[in-house]
Amino acid sequence: MTASPVANMTAALPQMLADLETLVCCESPSADLDAVATSAAVVAELGTARLGVPPERIVVEGRTHLRWRLGDAPSRVLLLGHHDTVWPIGSLARHPYSVADGVVRGPGCFDMKAGLVMAFHAVAALPDPSGVTILVTGDEELGSPSSRTLVEKEASGCVAALVLEASADGGALKTARKGVSLYHVTAHGRAAHAGLEPERGVNATVELAHQVLAVSALPDAEHGTSVTPTVLTSGHTTNTVPDAGQFAVDVRVRDTAEQSRVDRAMRALRPVLPGARLEITGGPNRPPLEHGSSAELFARAVTLASRLGLPEPVGTAVGGASDGNLTAGVGTPTLDGLGAVGGGAHADDEHVIVAELPGRTALLAALTADLLADPPRRAGAHRAGPALQGDRS
Repeated sequence: MTASPVANMTAALPQMLADLETLVCCESPSADLDAVATSAAVVAELGTARLGVPPERIVVEGRTHLRWRLGDAPSRVLLLGHHDTVWPIGSLARHPYSVADGVVRGPGCFDMKAGLVMAFHAVAALPDPSGVTILVTGDEELGSPSSRTLVEKEASGCVAALVLEASADGGALKTARKGVSLYHVTAHGRAAHAGLEPERGVNATVELAHQVLAVSALPDAEHGTSVTPTVLTSGHTTNTVPDAGQFAVDVRVRDTAEQSRVDRAMRALRPVLPGARLEITGGPNRPPLEHGSSAELFARAVTLASRLGLPEPVGTAVGGASDGNLTAGVGTPTLDGLGAVGGGAHADDEHVIVAELPGRTALLAALTADLLADPPRRAGAHRAGPALQGDRS
């Protein structure tokens, strides 16, 4: 009797855990180019061992990305992940890799090195992986400044993108992600002595106070839109009327209409104080991953989970962004959060639940095979503005 896909993945679990240990024990903070290059070599070696073919190494602005295009058929299904982490060199000494009581711990295990292991084992289990592309980038935690174009290009040629970011709470798949816009509002005033002749100055701090209140009026809770002033700086010395200052603004939206509305409002800001001048920089960073982009893929995942004897997947919307926003933004149907079940991303309690790995990997393999056999209808493209700076979640 032929073993079930889940049973086969359960048998492979010791190898999966060994692979995960290999990846976690190679520290790969995004900002350290040498560490990312070393990590890429480790990921390439491991992936080659599982898939039987080496990847292309793509170096952009000193950052190393890996791409496997499997078989001779045109790329149709993109499996997407990243090997960089937020953890600095030395984190392993404080949070060593461990497996105890059914839980894996270690920096980057959940976000998202377990997802890479799952991708390699899932594709290796396919009878014919021709038409699958695996893309592993090295700067996602920074907002994909060097890999964004690469991600969008690979996704544009595929009928579906499966993102191996870690699951949401309880193992939920991420069926929607908010889009992100990032701005800086700079106020230019005029310096003067704060004690002798403050009336001669134009106070940038006061101007910024007016603008912070204006920006704080832009959210729309009913539409799920948040517009949050964050870091603020102004002036240089305590006895001088500030001649310049700025604050950052973080925007999260569920749909492109809201992203456009907020962008127009930000660019419509005008100075309040006579003699002050405003400068607005930034804009849309990542388009939203809307439910329409993931709906068909999620429905397939539910059907396939039932066939595999797995619990019915749950879908959820999250506020943080990933490269799944980029693939959805070029019109490619996208399902995110297909990676590990666990928690504590970016935190001291980062962990992966071992028992969930076989089923999740079997589901990923089944979904990939199903998409190769029966491609979905592509969604309409929704593009946003250029990348500015990163957001992670």
